Amino acid sequence: MAESGESRKMEERLLRFERESRYLRKDSDQRKVLEEVFDQVTLLAIEQLIARKDLRELNGVVSAGKEARVYFGEAKDGGPVAVKIYLTSASDFRKRLGYIAGDRRFGKLPSGSRDTIYLWTRKEFKNLQVAEAAGIRVPTPIAFLKNILIMEYMGNPPQPAPTFAETEVDERDYDWTFETMGRLWNEAKLVHADFSEFNVFKTEKERVLFDMGSAVLSSHPQSVEFLKRDVSNMVRFFRKRGITKTDADSWMEEIEK
Repeated sequence: MAESGESRKMEERLLRFERESRYLRKDSDQRKVLEEVFDQVTLLAIEQLIARKDLRELNGVVSAGKEARVYFGEAKDGGPVAVKIYLTSASDFRKRLGYIAGDRRFGKLPSGSRDTIYLWTRKEFKNLQVAEAAGIRVPTPIAFLKNILIMEYMGNPPQPAPTFAETEVDERDYDWTFETMGRLWNEAKLVHADFSEFNVFKTEKERVLFDMGSAVLSSHPQSVEFLKRDVSNMVRFFRKRGITKTDADSWMEEIEK
């Protein structure tokens, strides 16, 4: 099937965005990165999101990881949105099945890696919805399609908000962290399962928990294990920053009451 003129225009535009990105340094790498992120199926999904008016424009990359890239986009009203695109070429997603198995919301496990990534995207969207409905501050989910998730942009575009790892933290951040874990467990019935200093934005006005793809229901067979790991990670982080108030075991008892 011949590639559509719109797809070619989209590819050219995205290549330009990648070239301008501070994450790319070598011209020889750009085509490889473009092909890893924007395969034909992903390009068509972007076109569908634009046609549905969930997205008006896709701009440059603001963060890059092994499994996904986050882009600065524009909503139909011109406002900023974050567009998270999971790499369909990522090889680690089959290792993530443990975070899906046992979750009654998603039924049978996918058989292929691409289907796993699509389910992971849907799972993150749903987790954001559940957490937000429970009053927990997360980026508001807007739309998803295949391996693409659109959500509220945190920061001053195109600059993302700093994370706990990138800024000063204090006892108010400590208290917010463990209060949020408790509310996730008791009100949203979720465990983040990847809670770390890299997954909390801190702005002048608020703190925002993100990267919710790993989150599982509290009914998941490994939920307590994941919660214990989250608690231990954050106790350790704050201890390194000189803030020590309660040990991990005491926090587990408090959260599980």
